[in-house]
Amino acid sequence: MADVINSVNFARENGLLLSIRSGGHNAGGLGICDDGLVIDLSPVKYTRVDPAAPTVTVGGGCTWGDVDHATHVFGMATPSGIVSTTGVGGLTLGGGVGHLTRKCGLSIDNLLSADVVLANGNFVKASADENSDLFWALRGGGGNFGVVTSFTFKLHPIDMIYGGPMLYELGEAADVMKWYRDFIPGAPDDLNGFFAFLTVPPAPPFPEHLHMKKMCGIVWAYAGSQEKAEETFKPIRAFKKPALDFVGPLPQPALQSMFDALYPPGLQWYWRANFVNELSDDAIEQNIRFGEKLPTMHSTMHMYPVDGAASRVAKNDTAWDYRDAKWAQVIVGVDPDPANKDKIVSWTKSYYDAVHPYSAGGAYVNFLMGDEGEERVKKTYGGNYERLAAIKKKYDPDNFFRVNQNIKPS
Repeated sequence: MADVINSVNFARENGLLLSIRSGGHNAGGLGICDDGLVIDLSPVKYTRVDPAAPTVTVGGGCTWGDVDHATHVFGMATPSGIVSTTGVGGLTLGGGVGHLTRKCGLSIDNLLSADVVLANGNFVKASADENSDLFWALRGGGGNFGVVTSFTFKLHPIDMIYGGPMLYELGEAADVMKWYRDFIPGAPDDLNGFFAFLTVPPAPPFPEHLHMKKMCGIVWAYAGSQEKAEETFKPIRAFKKPALDFVGPLPQPALQSMFDALYPPGLQWYWRANFVNELSDDAIEQNIRFGEKLPTMHSTMHMYPVDGAASRVAKNDTAWDYRDAKWAQVIVGVDPDPANKDKIVSWTKSYYDAVHPYSAGGAYVNFLMGDEGEERVKKTYGGNYERLAAIKKKYDPDNFFRVNQNIKPS
């Protein structure tokens, strides 16, 4: 805590640009800055589980893998993302979409309190009972309001998951997307599944005949009673036989870390995103057109459900405005080779331009790049933007924390 306070004061007093790094998963590189000071929270790793409450308190440098390791021994979990190396801080402050969204809500819907170092160097606690305006803004407002050194989350009795990927031939994508569009809104909250276009990695456990093949698929996560899992998946397996069915019982941390090896540190990323309310046949056609042209093995498109429990929180209960959206879509150009930079950027932008007219307008803030401009940020926060700007003025009137999807003080 002292190091963070001293660093904030030093940067402010010397007019230095300041960035805050936790897990380092931001595709736009907003956890670092040039010619400034980076506060690297990654050494701030601790977890404390209170199984009676039940809650978990974690340091600002923890990854979701650290949290899963601490909570799984108690048969519990809290909503996170889909990659265990993601930092708790960045994912939570932007909202937190993942495998448990439909059952338990967003990460911010399960956040109970936070410890924060403000722009003036003061340390405060934020919760529903203490600095409640700051607490409201932290739940979806990104890194605009301070350095969060500790988070306390509500836990849920989730131990085993029945889940994993089902992959289909790319030629079946229209049928799969239309079925998925119609199925998910009526599915039980215990069932989550995100749709993806992908290239099959050339490594186990994938069979060799599928290596480097472009496919579509759904990554399922059923967090209800394991006795009901097979019954829940009967209509899914009855729809169409997948080319690959890896769905089965596994510990929650195993699903959370399933894709870690596919996205190691050091890759170059470029992405664009949308909230989506309706997937029309025309929108599906445009998605498939670009899904067939994935530019590199790591490039992908994910369509995450954000209905279920997440949709039952009011728009103004947190900073996350798009509670009526059905999906959060992200188009991701990824590759390790700098020579492919233009290729992944061009594909991502072209894909986005083709599908954005079918979107709800804004995007999950954690999927915004730093080059999208102030209007895009305003659109993403919708009716909550002015309130966020007023809270920004109260806690950070000089916009000291601005290496982020920035909200300017009103």
